[in-house]
Amino acid sequence: MADRTVTFTTGMIVSTSIVAFVSGFMLGVYSFRGYLFVSPALESERRQILADMPESDESDIDEGDTILDHAPNWANGEDADRRDGLRVPKPKKTKKSKAAAATAKKDEDKKDEKKDEKAETTAAADAAARPQQAVIAEGPVNEECKLVLVVRTDLGMTKGKIAAQCSHATLACYKTLSRAAARASPSSSSSSPAARLLQRWERRGQAKIAVQVKSEPELLELMGRARSLGITAEVIQDAGRTQIDPGSLTVLGVGPAPKSLVDKVTGGLKLL
Repeated sequence: MADRTVTFTTGMIVSTSIVAFVSGFMLGVYSFRGYLFVSPALESERRQILADMPESDESDIDEGDTILDHAPNWANGEDADRRDGLRVPKPKKTKKSKAAAATAKKDEDKKDEKKDEKAETTAAADAAARPQQAVIAEGPVNEECKLVLVVRTDLGMTKGKIAAQCSHATLACYKTLSRAAARASPSSSSSSPAARLLQRWERRGQAKIAVQVKSEPELLELMGRARSLGITAEVIQDAGRTQIDPGSLTVLGVGPAPKSLVDKVTGGLKLL
């Protein structure tokens, strides 16, 4: 009899605990969700918000920017590339005889050779037409040297494209001075003007400044003025594979050269 009483009491305690736990849990959930203890004045507003969530007045995208400036849509990558002309659909393969394929390959090789010859001729003509650089000017020994990157803003290049073109211009100017230093005799290569300019520029922070112009004639005029003063000046011609037309002149690198000389060429231009 005593055992039955103990068993009954234990069962009642366990059952009561379970019911109390479930009831408390459900009460907490309902209260948290707002189903309980909500004033009648807020009930209609709560239902309206649940039915139609209001949009925020603020935006994570700055005015004038696009969504692609912040996070590209990778799921739509191929379609976007084809729309922007970055990808060309592969032509469907057709069955051809080996002889026809060999003939077509020879024709393509001939076309490529003609294109290469034409490109070399055009490049040589452009090089001959552009002003040649005078003797490299060093300026005062203790004067700071800098490299100015003149960017064309009329082409509508994106930030990434501008960064890439500026990198090309920086490397082109550096290579030009390096080759000029290497052409000097081994005994005097360390004391040549080009070598001394590179050393001064490298040891004092490799200063680079980006400015802007709005046309190709302005870019070529600045290049001629820089070379006439003995300043290294290299212009970048884009291949036109992505955003702009082939052969477009995008960025002009002026320097590294003494600050006073570079300012005579680019001192009046606005910062990019």
